[in-house]
This record gives sequence, C-alpha cells and structure tokens, in this order.
Amino acid sequence: MKRIVVIVSEPTSLASTRGHLLLALRDSGYEVHAMAPVDAMTIRWLAENGVHFHPLPMERAGIAPLGDTVLAFRLHNRLRKLKPQVVLTCAIKPIVYGMPAALLAGIRRRHALVTGLGYAFTDRHKSPRWRMVNAVARLLYAASLRVATTVTFQNDDDRNDFRRLGLLGRTQANVVNGSGVDLDRFKVAPLPDQPRFLMIARLLRDKGLAEYLGAATLVRALRPDARFHLVGDMDPNPSGFPLSEVEEAVAGGAIRYHGPVEDVRHIIADTRIFVLPSYREGTSRSVLEAMAMGRPVITTDAPGCRAPIVPGVNGLLVPVGATTSLAEAMIRLIDNPDEAVSMGKNSRSIAEQRYDIQKVTADMMGIIEGGDRAAG
Repeated sequence: MKRIVVIVSEPTSLASTRGHLLLALRDSGYEVHAMAPVDAMTIRWLAENGVHFHPLPMERAGIAPLGDTVLAFRLHNRLRKLKPQVVLTCAIKPIVYGMPAALLAGIRRRHALVTGLGYAFTDRHKSPRWRMVNAVARLLYAASLRVATTVTFQNDDDRNDFRRLGLLGRTQANVVNGSGVDLDRFKVAPLPDQPRFLMIARLLRDKGLAEYLGAATLVRALRPDARFHLVGDMDPNPSGFPLSEVEEAVAGGAIRYHGPVEDVRHIIADTRIFVLPSYREGTSRSVLEAMAMGRPVITTDAPGCRAPIVPGVNGLLVPVGATTSLAEAMIRLIDNPDEAVSMGKNSRSIAEQRYDIQKVTADMMGIIEGGDRAAG
C-alpha cells in the first residue's frame, strides 16, 4: 500500500483545512499518516476517518534552537520508521525541518506547501527583531526548499518573492487557489439589511486588527447604525495583538468580540460585509468562506489578500495600514446597498469558479501524484 505522511504545526488544520485532501488521499489508496501537536478533537476526527495520528510536540511560532533541534531528530526518526513513499509538509516549521528529515530518511517524493509567510516576511516597520527573524527564515527556507521535490504556494506573489530571493533553487514551484472552500457546507445566505461588518482572524497585528478597530470607531461616529464583529483566538506569534486593546474597543462600543468560534457559518450569515485588512496572507480561508456565503469583501491590496478580489466586482481593496481608507470603503458599501448585494452575488460566483475545494484538492492530488495539473 502507498503511504503518505502529512506534517502540520496547527493540529486543528488537519480536519478544518486539510481534511478534504486527507480523505481524497485515503480514497485513492494511500495509507495516510498525520503528524502534529496533540489536539483531542482532531485526533478523534482522524481516527473516525481512517487516518493514523503521530503526536509531534512543536511550537508553531518562534525560534527555539534546542526544541527545534529535538523536533528535527524526532521527524527523521519517525519518517525512517514509517518509510512512506511521500511526505507533505505544511507551514514553516514542518517545511524547514521536515524536508531535510525526509531527504535523510530516503523518501523520494517530498512536497512542501507554503500556506502563508507570516511574521517573518510581513513586519511593516522592519524592527531589529524582525530583521533577525527574516534572515533566519530565509536561510532555513533556502536550505529546505532546495531539497524538496515540489513547492506549492497559495498565491503568485509568494512564489514570485521566493524566486526573487533565490530560495527555490531548481525546485518545481506550483500555485493552487488557496485551500479551497466547501461550497456545500458554506451555502449562500441572504444579506441582512443592517450594516453589520465581520472580521475573522487570529489576534495578530499583521491581520490589520488595529486598523479594523480604528475604522470601526470612525464609521460608527458617522453611521451609528453600523455594527462591527470580531471572531478569533489569541496567538503566541511575535506580532500578537493585546487582548486588552480588544476589550477596550468592546467597552467603548466599537465592536463585539466573540472569541474563537468553531463553526463560523451562523456569524457570517448574520453579517453583511466581510473585512480582512491583513498585511499578507497565503489565501485567507475566512475570506473564501465569506465569499461562498455571498458576502462582499473589503481587504487589502496585499499578497494573498487581493487574489480572490476583483475590485468593484466582488469587493474593495484598500492600502495596507490605511485606517481612513478602510473606513471610507465601509461607508461606501453602507451608502450603496445595491452595490453590496451585487458584490455578494459575484463573490459566490468567483468562489464556485476558482475556489471550489473539489478543484483545489484535485490540483493538490495532481502535484502529490507527480502530475503537472497545477504546475506554473
């Protein structure tokens, strides 16, 4: 039997984001193994769906020389014992340690999936700490991606930047349309009449959280009937956003904070306009989910954010870090309700055409199986 090992740093992504791909691999005859930090609900889902789980302690963010060295040895030892034909690594730590470990374990098909570049490539102020993290990340990526069989990105900007920085060598580079969205699960819901805005993101400065809170305050001063909602959990990332600032915005009446929400469909259905003022993404899953449910989107003209948006057709693009421009885009869609309705319909159409999880999974299967359907 063919055997594949999928390595991720965020265990919940195995079901929520990679689940469709894992099941497609299983159904095509693979014995599927997953390595990730422990999460009880994920382990249960994997067991119910015939995927073998191997706990792998890993800090998703930050550089820890001793811990990361132990991680590299554990990966090598486990891969050598499992002897899979294929390894797929997702996100920075699984990639930078998983690719060399797979090479040393004699695994011939080594696939890296870059789902976003994160803090290491997105600090707008280029602090000394960021410069160090960026330099280390570039060195690690260059060493690991050069021994990969393929590298897959979720937008053209990331692939082009990695090529420009010389991080790919001669490795085949592909682009797929994000992680896709389940169109049967995220169905179109009618737009509510009240101007309700929603942002779904981890509490990170790089997600544009300060800009969202600032724009909410500006808009509510001019359009008091507008409502702003925020969904997302705290994050240990160096660019983490203080919960105290969110609570201050809640106390001032600017937003309503829901915390982490497992199933966001009812919250998307209850809002009219989706907002993500992020500094950079792979391709945002929350944006695709909002589009699938027929929501217009306001996001930034930044790598990975602009990819699903046709300006003026299914959403609006604003400059990164521009609170006033973000507020103006919000007011435009409040004052032009017919435009918001039209954009919402177009969002669903674009999701169907480009981001259907069935199509994205087929592209990923083609890459894993050695095909060239998604090559670029």
